[in-house]
Amino acid sequence: MNFGTVTADTSIAFARERASGYYELTKPRVLTMVLITTLAGFYMGSGAEFDFAIALKLLAGTALAAGGTLALNEFLERDTDAMMVRTRNRPLPSGRLRPIEGLIFGLMIAAFGLAYLWNGVNPLTAIVTAMVTVLYLGAYTPMKRYSWVCHLVGAVPGALPPVIGWAAARGALAVEPGVLFGIMFLWQLPHSLSIARVYQADYARAGLSLLPRDRPYGNPANVVMLTATIALVLFGTLPTWMGFAGKFYLAAAVTLGGLMLYQGMKLVRGTATAATARRVMMVSLIYLPAVLLVMVLDKV
Repeated sequence: MNFGTVTADTSIAFARERASGYYELTKPRVLTMVLITTLAGFYMGSGAEFDFAIALKLLAGTALAAGGTLALNEFLERDTDAMMVRTRNRPLPSGRLRPIEGLIFGLMIAAFGLAYLWNGVNPLTAIVTAMVTVLYLGAYTPMKRYSWVCHLVGAVPGALPPVIGWAAARGALAVEPGVLFGIMFLWQLPHSLSIARVYQADYARAGLSLLPRDRPYGNPANVVMLTATIALVLFGTLPTWMGFAGKFYLAAAVTLGGLMLYQGMKLVRGTATAATARRVMMVSLIYLPAVLLVMVLDKV
């Protein structure tokens, strides 16, 4: 037996496992959605010429800052993650990485990302991105332990990526990124509440208050979900009426918004089960990338 080869293979496997752990800390699927919505905001805010150099700097800085923020979220929630089936295999609760390693990694890449955005893009972009970090870690994350209203709070940092993109393109804010913010904010409420319904038992096991108790008139979360979805259908038409997206976008936004509303009404009217909530969640996952793609393609 060649012990040198065995040792080298073991070291490579160990390094790969740790690298995979650090990568998972950034929640790649969530991070991908952040980057897509940021890039959409940048494109919509760009003029006649799309600045690829700035776009690449924006994506790099945002990936670091958002990835660090998500890693710090996993550090803060490592105890509750260990109690839930869907999260107990994450790097920190599973023991693949130590908490101090997750903390240092998150702090370092978040700080570097913000500094890079400040110097490589513009200060406003870095400031808006820093707002996401502060609100996500300082408000939304701790509030999940105490109140289902955390969905409303968490929708604010979750709606800021297109604003970040617009700020990178223009160096200033305007009404249009406010509309993009509104669409993102309203979309997140049925999306996050449906997720809370799907994994209700898992969240309850960890002591997280993501759904309210039923009232005589029904469940308040259902009211919020339907109200937000109706508002999304109406609010989603504004890009066309304001003149920065065309009629193809309008048709897509109304159609997909109506489909979300239909699934939401089925959930509220019937028995709110994980299956009905999952259908709302799946439609919401289709809605956002599809609507943003059509908005970009149908930009006026």
